[in-house]
Amino acid sequence: MQSFLAHEGYIALIVLALTQAACIPIPSELTLGFAGVLAGQGRLNLAAVIALATLGEVVGSYVAYTVGRVGGRPVVERVGRYVRVTSRDLDRAEEFFARRGAIAVLVGRAVPVLRAVVSIVAGIAEMPTARFLACSFVGTLVYVSTLSSIGYGLSSAWRRISHDFSLAGYGLAALTVVVIVVFLGRRMRAPREQGT
Repeated sequence: MQSFLAHEGYIALIVLALTQAACIPIPSELTLGFAGVLAGQGRLNLAAVIALATLGEVVGSYVAYTVGRVGGRPVVERVGRYVRVTSRDLDRAEEFFARRGAIAVLVGRAVPVLRAVVSIVAGIAEMPTARFLACSFVGTLVYVSTLSSIGYGLSSAWRRISHDFSLAGYGLAALTVVVIVVFLGRRMRAPREQGT
C-alpha cells in the first residue's frame, strides 16, 4: 500500500480511499497518514491529499450505501435469521435511524471500523441520498483532514506512528468482534430461556 502510494501518488490515494470506504479491509489510518507523510516530504500537496481522499472516500461510502439500499431489508431478513435478527429489530433500527440517522452517519464516518458499516446501515434504512452524502462528506472530511495532518506534521517519525496506528486498529477491531460475539451469544440464548 505504501509503495503504491509512493509511486502512483494521487491516483493511488483515490483508489485506496474509494476501496476502503466501500468495505474492503484496507487500513485508512495508514493510507491517510502516509499520504500526509508524503505531503510533509514535499512529494504531494496536503490540500490535494485532503480533497482527493475525501472525494474517494465519499464515492466509496456511496457504493456501500447503494449496496445496503438495493439489497435492502429483504436480504437482511433472509440472512438475519441465522444471527437472530428479527423483523422487530429492523423496525427499531429503522425508527432510530429515521430520528438520528444524520448524526449516526456524521459521527460514524469519522470513527475507525464503523466508517464503512454505517454507510450500509444508512442504505438499508433508506436514508435520503442527499442527506447521506452531506453527512458522509462532513464526517469524512474531518477524519481525512485529521489523519493527513497528523502524518504531515509528524512525517519524520512515520515508522513508529504507523506501527502504533496498526496496533490501535487491531485492538479496536478485536474489541468490535468481542462485542458482536457477546451480542450474538445473548440473542441465541434468549429463545431457549423463553422456551423453558
